[in-house]
Amino acid sequence: MTDGPRMTGSRPVGPTLPSVVESGSGGVGGVVEVLRAGLLTTVQDLGRPGWAHLGVPRSGALDPGALRLANRLVGNPESAAGLEITLSGCELRFRRATTVAVTGADAPVHVGDRPGDVGRPLAVPAGAAVWVGPPRTGLRSWLAVAGGIAVEPVLGSRATDTLSGLGPPPLHDGDRLPVGAPAGPPAPVDVTTTVPAPDEVRLALRLGPRDDWFVPPALDRLLGTAYTLTPVSNRVGARLSGAALPRAVSGELPSEGLVLGAVQVPADGQPLVFLADHPTTGGYPVVGVVVDVTPLAQARPGTTVRFYGSQR
Repeated sequence: MTDGPRMTGSRPVGPTLPSVVESGSGGVGGVVEVLRAGLLTTVQDLGRPGWAHLGVPRSGALDPGALRLANRLVGNPESAAGLEITLSGCELRFRRATTVAVTGADAPVHVGDRPGDVGRPLAVPAGAAVWVGPPRTGLRSWLAVAGGIAVEPVLGSRATDTLSGLGPPPLHDGDRLPVGAPAGPPAPVDVTTTVPAPDEVRLALRLGPRDDWFVPPALDRLLGTAYTLTPVSNRVGARLSGAALPRAVSGELPSEGLVLGAVQVPADGQPLVFLADHPTTGGYPVVGVVVDVTPLAQARPGTTVRFYGSQR
């Protein structure tokens, strides 16, 4: 018995764990036991749209396309809940024989002692462990299991909202998650490649509604210079460091609505791009809205971020 995991090659090997195959427990598709939760692993689906007027953001997978693909690979509806795994990987044990798929970052995957491929359905024997390792490139992986993660939905979604605490909490070692009944055979999938981790992220930006709060040179600076993604970034927002954006209006706004992709500029002049778990109101001016924030899902701290103009 060791105090913690030891390293053999790139895969952590811990103490031998007994098989936990059981019948008649958990969801109709069995139970997933979390052996190692990693830095941040959460349950995510496609989110809970339609509640922003009550202060509830959509949440959901930071790369919906990656989750949809993982679900198709195991025969689930694209909206089924899976796991979003951030940076350090995780290890799970499945009590019943099943099929899983991992998509997103270029990460090593093992089923028991057998290596597996990202972007392919993987057969998991009853009682076997599945290990998703730290990505070689990129930041996040998505794991789907046949039948989906069947935790209780909140406001129509099983997604974890890390800001408000809605939905299931982030996973911890020893957690057990129910699995639903398999829906059917995997759908044909043509493209199953991993998502390349960008050295530079380019984001299309629609200026407004508060771009008139900034001096004209600030907008030129926003669209013409490079920013750096800082370590103080998460599912709520991507904090950037670079050329500060001076204001033409020095006052403060009353709180107003925020949307996915809103670029808010707080008092220090450094832009903040709001992501899936964003607050629904804020008092700093929003200089623009990013058309598609998905490229930020795989961007690590230190990545260069550039904005380019789009129509208002």
